[in-house]
Formats: sequence, C-alpha cells, structure tokens
Amino acid sequence: EAGDVVGGVRGQVEKRAAKVIGPLEDAVYGDQAKAAADIEDFALLRSDGMPTYHLASCADDADLRISHIIRGQDYLTNTFKHVLIFEAAGMTPPQFAHLPLLVAPDGTKLSKRKHGPVVSVTTYRDAGFLPEAFINFLCLLGWSPKDNREKLSQQELVDAFSLEGINRANAVVNFKDVGASVSLVQGVYPEETFDPKAVWLNAEHIRGLTVEDLSARLLPIVREKGWQVDPARMLKVTPLIRERIKLLRDVLTAADFFFVDQLPPYDPAELIPQKGDAAMAKKVLEKAREVLEKTEFKHDPLDQTLRAAAQELGIKAGQMFQPIRVAVCGRKNAPPLFETLEVLGQETTLARIDQALQRIQ
Repeated sequence: EAGDVVGGVRGQVEKRAAKVIGPLEDAVYGDQAKAAADIEDFALLRSDGMPTYHLASCADDADLRISHIIRGQDYLTNTFKHVLIFEAAGMTPPQFAHLPLLVAPDGTKLSKRKHGPVVSVTTYRDAGFLPEAFINFLCLLGWSPKDNREKLSQQELVDAFSLEGINRANAVVNFKDVGASVSLVQGVYPEETFDPKAVWLNAEHIRGLTVEDLSARLLPIVREKGWQVDPARMLKVTPLIRERIKLLRDVLTAADFFFVDQLPPYDPAELIPQKGDAAMAKKVLEKAREVLEKTEFKHDPLDQTLRAAAQELGIKAGQMFQPIRVAVCGRKNAPPLFETLEVLGQETTLARIDQALQRIQ
C-alpha cells in the first residue's frame, strides 16, 4: 500500500538521518554515496492521493521487474530518493547506470528550447540521415568499442556495447548553432549544420548499402521533388552517385540532371576546356554531336568513339570530355562521363549538346 511505503520511507530517513545512503554502485560513475540528512523532503503522494513521479516510477520498476535503470547523470540526485523508496518497500534496487549528458559546443545541455530543431531527431531524418547511421552516431557519444572502429552495424553495436565502456565526461554534439540565420532548403537544414562525424558516418553507411537498398531509399525523395522517376531508372543512377552523396537528400543536387527535362541555366564559360577557348569548345561539341549520333550508347563504344574524336581533333581526352560533361550535366563536377551518357541516352544527350552549341555561339 502507498501509505505503508510512505511511512516506510519516513522511517528509513529518520533511521538513517545521521548515516549515509550508499555506497550505491553505479555502472558508469562507480560507488556513489550521500548523507541522508542532505536529501530534502520530497512528496510521495499528491493532495488527491495520487502518487508522485518518485513513487510511481519505483512502483513501475518493481512491478515490471526492471533489472537496469539507465538514465542521464542529472538524475543521480533522484536516484538516492528512489533507493530509500525501494528499501522502504522491502525491495532490492535495480542496477543503476547514469550516462554523461549530451551538450552543445558551448557546453550547455542540449535543449530544443535553447538550440532549436537542430537537436531534434526528426531534423536529422528529414535531412537524409539513415536510421542505422544515426544510431551509430548516438552510440559513439560518450562510448567507444575500444578497438578504433567507428562505423558499426546495429548488430556490431549490440555485440560490442558494455556499460563499462561509457565515458564519464559529457559528450559534445558539434552541430553548428545557426539559429534563425540558416537558409533552409525546402524546410531542411544544410549539411554544414550537423556534427561532421554524424555526416561522415552517414556517408560510410550509404556506401555500405547495396545498390538496390540505396535506390529504394532515394526514390521517394526524388518523387517528393516532383520528378517522375521509375524504379528501373533510379536503379541505374544510384551506383553513379553512391560515392558522391553524404545524406540521402543529396540526390536532389547530385543527380538532378538525370531527371529534369531542361537543365537549369549555367555559365557558358564552363563549356570551355582547360587551356582552350570558345572556338575549341564549339569544335568539340560539333564533333561530339557528329560521332555520338552514330554511336551505340554503351560504355565501351562511347569511350572508344570520344577518345578517337579527341585524337582526330588533336586535343587531349580531358579537353574533349569537359565540354560534353557540362553540356549534358550543366556542371563540371559530375559522375563518370560514359556511364552518365549511357543512362541519359542518345536523344537527351544530343538535345543537350544542341542547346550547349546555342549557348556557346
């Protein structure tokens, strides 16, 4: 009965007023003790007879036969109160483990009120973090497997984890506290907002996915953008960008040219090859259009044809490839050229080269 427990707690406090509660064995912080006289009076029942948090949580733990209570270090003060309750009820307290706090770069405890959405799990989800990568990141905040591994699967985390491996120092989450100054893209925080280790781990987990798995995760993001992409096409694009994205939503900028009908405007100067001029760019694009119109759009034929065309023009292969890459992708930084052309197909490639020729005039 609650009344019996309340009386028992009062008796425990009175009996031990001049004594020390403990040592309380904490799996992280070691033996902890506190003078009973230093514990302030705390309510166990409300005025309406309902139990307070302290009594209710201990009753639940006992009823559910909880073996371990793992919570933040800031709850350690409450733990001594709970030990009194367990003893008053004639129960053995569970094993306690108090975790170091997660703090911001300025050392303050993480708080949505103070730090905003950047400390919310949904913000990471919406930015394109994989669940397994985010769990991996969280586990490394204040814990490590002691063997220099950082990228760990969920099963590897389960196998390696131990309470003894938890550090006592607070763990810093190195996000960029941008506040209201950040420019959101469709309501999503940019990559530089997040802890660099979280981003790196996410990229590593992305590279560890099969092409089929990654493609299935990217497809909803692409379709949400309004691009009508079928699974087969997404499957072809995925291996070309897997090494180029760190967050799932990076697909929207790393692969947009595969999905749009019209490329966004780009600087025609980008078409000019290294150590070349506009005349060379025009000559390259005209030659490319000529030979690609008669070439099978497979990797090897494309490779052989364009290298032969460069040799015929008396220029280096790189000088041949750059104008074509910019013409079909709208940028210099893009996936490998021949694989890109193969996915884009002949019709789209020739149409974009025609548009580039108009820009270079």
